[in-house]
Amino acid sequence: MAIDTGDTAFILICTALVMLMTPGVGLFYGGLVRRKNFISMIALAFIAFSVVTIQWVVFGYSLAFGSDIGGLIGSLEYVGLSGVGMDGEGIPDLLFMVFQLVFAGLTLAIVTSGVAERVKISSFIVFGLLWTTLVYDPLAHWAWGGGWAAQLGALDFAGGTVVHISSGFGALALALVIGKRVGFGTYGMEPHNIPMTLLGGALLWFGWFGFNAGSALAADGLAASAFVVTNISAAAGALAWLFAAWVRGKPSSVGMISGAIAGLVAITPAAGFVDPMSAIVIGAVAGVLCYAALLFRVGRGLDESLDAWAVHGVGGVWGALAMGVFAVAAIGGVDGLLYGNVGQFIIQVVDVVVVVIYAFGVTFILAKIVDLTMGLRVSEEEEYVGLDISQHGESTQV
Repeated sequence: MAIDTGDTAFILICTALVMLMTPGVGLFYGGLVRRKNFISMIALAFIAFSVVTIQWVVFGYSLAFGSDIGGLIGSLEYVGLSGVGMDGEGIPDLLFMVFQLVFAGLTLAIVTSGVAERVKISSFIVFGLLWTTLVYDPLAHWAWGGGWAAQLGALDFAGGTVVHISSGFGALALALVIGKRVGFGTYGMEPHNIPMTLLGGALLWFGWFGFNAGSALAADGLAASAFVVTNISAAAGALAWLFAAWVRGKPSSVGMISGAIAGLVAITPAAGFVDPMSAIVIGAVAGVLCYAALLFRVGRGLDESLDAWAVHGVGGVWGALAMGVFAVAAIGGVDGLLYGNVGQFIIQVVDVVVVVIYAFGVTFILAKIVDLTMGLRVSEEEEYVGLDISQHGESTQV
């Protein structure tokens, strides 16, 4: 099949949009932490993207998309991008590679939620390399590279399991290993710049159109459908979280943008399979469900305080299951539970359970290894001063 210039131009744009989501995560998280750690959170996003870029080019892409080995991992046939050139089916192989690269970089950036305001840069770099290799790459292969999940028939249009469940439950495991921030639960740790968080959320919403529509890998009707349901689900999630929080007190702007992201997360695995009316339900349920997960996290005193678990983890679980409920064959070629296909829903459940256990368990083990060998967190004195100064020698102070 010859290269299609229209499809190629479209995926180039989508790739750039998804790349923008990584600094968007940095801004979103940066606004939620204390001022003395603002630079640190943004820097961690760029570090994550840079580490993954090199890893992906050298061997990560091959592990994810190389020839299947036992349903678990890809071969090393594409090491150093050997055989990945400017030819391809519809779009160049190199473009598909970099489109997948920006997904992987974004995923590690989301994981930084679990170590906010207390991680050593050196330890994060080592952890990030290990995590991308042993968690993200296998999950990408399972879902998209011909692994066991794809062979089983599990469907994940743009990353509900690969990106969101992995990062959400990974962040939770990482937070449990690194421990609570000094003073957590004793004194206030309010967000220092809510407008910055809203800006980061806007960049994520914007970039998500490339994330989901681009996953059609062509400028066609399926891409248009994914684009439309992505926006609908985000809006439904924003309103659902806003109203749920309003019932308990004030309709916070942070809650509203968190709800939008919850809606975006939930529609991601289903974007190529569901219609607009289903997207409203998926987004609205995500907003309420992820808000409830946040309240649960707060009630349990867990310091995963940027809520990757509540939003990405729980939202990703719901979205992957919702795909098995609401999918309609007229859009993605597969019916879900509502249309009599019980088998697809059961497959989605199996996929979700395995990914949750794997992502949480392997992340916990990797974090323990790094913590025992290098130490994951900074000293109490460095944490008190703030990571901007102690880790970067920089400050936002005027």
